[in-house]
Amino acid sequence: MSTILRYSHHVAALGSICLLIGAFGFQELMGLEPCQLCIWQRWPHALIPVIYIFSFVIPHQIWFLLGSLIMFASSLLAGFHVGVEQKWWEGLASCSSTSESLSTGSILDFSEEISVVMCDEIVWSFMSLSMAGWNAVFSLLLVILWLYALRTHQT
Repeated sequence: MSTILRYSHHVAALGSICLLIGAFGFQELMGLEPCQLCIWQRWPHALIPVIYIFSFVIPHQIWFLLGSLIMFASSLLAGFHVGVEQKWWEGLASCSSTSESLSTGSILDFSEEISVVMCDEIVWSFMSLSMAGWNAVFSLLLVILWLYALRTHQT
Protein backbone atom coordinates (compact mmCIF):
# COMPACT_ATOMS: atom_id res chain seq x y z
CA MET A 1 0.00 0.00 0.00
CA SER A 2 1.29 3.43 -0.90
CA THR A 3 2.47 5.59 1.99
CA ILE A 4 0.22 8.46 0.90
CA LEU A 5 -2.81 6.18 0.95
CA ARG A 6 -1.86 4.56 4.23
CA TYR A 7 -1.77 7.97 5.86
CA SER A 8 -4.49 9.49 3.71
CA HIS A 9 -6.22 11.44 6.49
CA HIS A 10 -2.89 12.91 7.61
CA VAL A 11 -2.09 13.94 4.03
CA ALA A 12 -5.60 15.34 3.55
CA ALA A 13 -5.33 17.46 6.70
CA LEU A 14 -1.86 18.63 5.70
CA GLY A 15 -3.20 19.45 2.23
CA SER A 16 -5.82 21.80 3.66
CA ILE A 17 -3.24 23.45 5.89
CA CYS A 18 -0.94 23.95 2.90
CA LEU A 19 -3.77 25.44 0.85
CA LEU A 20 -4.49 27.90 3.66
CA ILE A 21 -0.82 28.82 3.95
CA GLY A 22 -0.73 29.30 0.19
CA ALA A 23 -3.80 31.56 0.25
CA PHE A 24 -2.36 33.72 3.01
CA GLY A 25 1.02 33.70 1.25
CA PHE A 26 -0.52 35.05 -1.96
CA GLN A 27 -2.26 37.69 0.11
CA GLU A 28 0.59 38.78 2.36
CA LEU A 29 3.67 38.14 0.21
CA MET A 30 2.31 38.90 -3.25
CA GLY A 31 -0.24 41.53 -2.24
CA LEU A 32 -3.17 39.72 -3.89
CA GLU A 33 -6.13 40.72 -1.76
CA PRO A 34 -8.93 38.13 -1.61
CA CYS A 35 -12.48 38.74 -2.74
CA GLN A 36 -15.46 37.67 -0.62
CA LEU A 37 -15.70 34.26 -2.33
CA CYS A 38 -11.97 33.70 -1.79
CA ILE A 39 -12.40 34.33 1.92
CA TRP A 40 -15.36 31.94 2.08
CA GLN A 41 -13.23 29.27 0.38
CA ARG A 42 -10.75 29.42 3.25
CA TRP A 43 -13.29 28.38 5.90
CA PRO A 44 -13.64 24.70 4.91
CA HIS A 45 -9.86 24.32 4.94
CA ALA A 46 -9.72 26.04 8.34
CA LEU A 47 -12.22 23.50 9.72
CA ILE A 48 -10.15 20.50 8.65
CA PRO A 49 -7.44 20.78 11.36
CA VAL A 50 -10.24 20.75 13.95
CA ILE A 51 -11.71 17.61 12.37
CA TYR A 52 -8.24 16.07 12.27
CA ILE A 53 -7.66 16.73 15.97
CA PHE A 54 -11.08 15.33 16.87
CA SER A 55 -10.22 12.16 14.93
CA PHE A 56 -7.55 11.49 17.56
CA VAL A 57 -9.39 12.74 20.64
CA ILE A 58 -12.61 10.86 19.82
CA PRO A 59 -11.59 8.14 17.34
CA HIS A 60 -14.42 7.41 14.96
CA GLN A 61 -14.86 7.15 11.21
CA ILE A 62 -17.41 9.94 11.27
CA TRP A 63 -14.52 12.42 11.20
CA PHE A 64 -13.32 11.00 7.88
CA LEU A 65 -16.83 11.31 6.47
CA LEU A 66 -17.10 14.85 7.79
CA GLY A 67 -13.71 15.73 6.30
CA SER A 68 -14.83 14.44 2.89
CA LEU A 69 -18.12 16.37 3.07
CA ILE A 70 -16.35 19.58 4.06
CA MET A 71 -13.90 19.22 1.19
CA PHE A 72 -16.75 18.46 -1.20
CA ALA A 73 -18.44 21.68 -0.07
CA SER A 74 -15.11 23.45 -0.62
CA SER A 75 -14.90 22.13 -4.18
CA LEU A 76 -18.48 23.26 -4.88
CA LEU A 77 -17.78 26.74 -3.52
CA ALA A 78 -14.56 26.98 -5.54
CA GLY A 79 -16.39 25.69 -8.63
CA PHE A 80 -19.05 28.37 -8.15
CA HIS A 81 -16.28 30.98 -7.94
CA VAL A 82 -14.72 29.67 -11.17
CA GLY A 83 -18.10 30.05 -12.86
CA VAL A 84 -18.33 33.64 -11.64
CA GLU A 85 -14.80 34.36 -12.90
CA GLN A 86 -15.62 32.86 -16.29
CA LYS A 87 -18.89 34.84 -16.44
CA TRP A 88 -20.91 31.61 -16.71
CA TRP A 89 -23.26 32.96 -14.03
CA GLU A 90 -23.71 35.95 -11.75
CA GLY A 91 -21.71 36.16 -8.56
CA LEU A 92 -22.43 37.94 -5.34
CA ALA A 93 -23.99 41.35 -5.80
CA SER A 94 -21.41 42.78 -3.40
CA CYS A 95 -18.33 41.79 -5.38
CA SER A 96 -18.95 41.57 -9.10
CA SER A 97 -17.91 44.11 -11.70
CA THR A 98 -21.53 44.78 -12.60
CA SER A 99 -22.44 45.48 -8.99
CA GLU A 100 -24.05 48.77 -8.14
CA SER A 101 -23.77 48.15 -4.41
CA LEU A 102 -21.29 51.01 -3.94
CA SER A 103 -23.04 54.33 -3.97
CA THR A 104 -21.43 57.52 -5.21
CA GLY A 105 -21.54 58.79 -1.65
CA SER A 106 -19.59 55.83 -0.31
CA ILE A 107 -16.96 56.16 -3.04
CA LEU A 108 -16.50 59.87 -2.35
CA ASP A 109 -16.29 59.31 1.43
CA PHE A 110 -12.55 59.60 2.05
CA SER A 111 -12.79 58.92 5.79
CA GLU A 112 -12.24 55.21 5.19
CA GLU A 113 -10.03 53.40 2.76
CA ILE A 114 -12.18 51.36 0.37
CA SER A 115 -10.69 48.17 -1.00
CA VAL A 116 -13.13 46.17 -3.07
CA VAL A 117 -11.83 43.08 -4.80
CA MET A 118 -14.12 41.81 -7.53
CA CYS A 119 -15.08 38.12 -7.44
CA ASP A 120 -15.44 37.96 -11.21
CA GLU A 121 -11.88 39.07 -11.98
CA ILE A 122 -9.01 36.61 -12.19
CA VAL A 123 -5.99 38.15 -10.49
CA TRP A 124 -3.66 35.13 -10.82
CA SER A 125 -3.66 31.96 -12.86
CA PHE A 126 -1.33 29.07 -13.60
CA MET A 127 -1.80 26.67 -16.50
CA SER A 128 -5.07 28.45 -17.34
CA LEU A 129 -6.57 27.81 -13.89
CA SER A 130 -7.26 30.59 -11.41
CA MET A 131 -6.69 30.20 -7.69
CA ALA A 132 -10.35 29.22 -7.34
CA GLY A 133 -9.86 26.62 -10.07
CA TRP A 134 -6.85 25.14 -8.32
CA ASN A 135 -8.76 25.13 -5.05
CA ALA A 136 -11.56 23.16 -6.73
CA VAL A 137 -9.08 20.60 -8.10
CA PHE A 138 -7.17 20.19 -4.83
CA SER A 139 -10.37 20.07 -2.77
CA LEU A 140 -11.64 17.21 -4.93
CA LEU A 141 -8.35 15.37 -4.44
CA LEU A 142 -8.73 15.88 -0.69
CA VAL A 143 -12.28 14.46 -0.89
CA ILE A 144 -10.77 11.30 -2.37
CA LEU A 145 -8.17 11.06 0.40
CA TRP A 146 -10.79 11.52 3.13
CA LEU A 147 -13.05 8.91 1.51
CA TYR A 148 -10.13 6.52 1.26
CA ALA A 149 -9.47 7.01 4.97
CA LEU A 150 -13.15 6.36 5.66
CA ARG A 151 -13.04 3.14 3.68
CA THR A 152 -9.81 1.73 5.08
CA HIS A 153 -9.47 2.83 8.68
CA GLN A 154 -11.19 0.84 11.35
CA THR A 155 -11.96 2.53 14.65
